[in-house]
Parts: sequence; structure tokens; C-alpha cells
Amino acid sequence: QVQLVESGGGSVQAGGSLRLSCTAPGFTFNSCGMVWYRHAAGKPREWVSILSTDGRRMYTDSVKGRFTISKGKAEDTVYLQMNSLKVEDTAMYSCNQYDGRCPEFVWGQGTQVTVSA
Repeated sequence: QVQLVESGGGSVQAGGSLRLSCTAPGFTFNSCGMVWYRHAAGKPREWVSILSTDGRRMYTDSVKGRFTISKGKAEDTVYLQMNSLKVEDTAMYSCNQYDGRCPEFVWGQGTQVTVSA
């Protein structure tokens, strides 16, 4: 099993930006499609963005045009660039595998994003 580590969250005002990072120390994601999830209080966890092994990028409707998923050049980090943040983006964000031939990942602790009006 490989441990995931998310970082980059924080508190910002509406309209601000954050860049989240997902890593697995000592591991690269070159054979993994990855997905970012978020879990807001009182709501079910939802997928936010997917970067599949064939390079497709998918976004849930509420973040289209504002969020961008990517992998770092060394493919050891998966990023989620979040622009024009809204109060409703407030949630705990976490990452995991979407597709590909990767070992089972252990969920990280996530990274909290809090957007204030």
C-alpha cells in the first residue's frame, strides 16, 4: 500500500485561488489516473476532477472553467488549481486513483479548503 498526502489547502476569500497537491512519497503517478474528491459538511463526498491515464480531464459541473487538474513534470504530484473560489467550494479535499495500474492507495488525511464571503 502507498500512502497519499494532500496539501495546499487553506482559508481564502471568495474569488481567491489555491493550488492543491497530491503526492505519495517515493512513488510516481505515471501509470495512474487520479481523481480529486471533496467532502463538505453534511453532504456526501463528490468527485471534483479526474485525470485519466489516457489524458482525459473531467470536471464536475460546478467547477468547470475554474479548476484545472494536472500532473507535475516528474509525475510525482497531482495538482488541482482552483481559481475563482466560491463559498460552496468549502470542503475537505482528497485524492485517490481513478484508473490505471497502480497499487492500492491509502487515503490521506485530506486538505481543508475554506472559502469565506
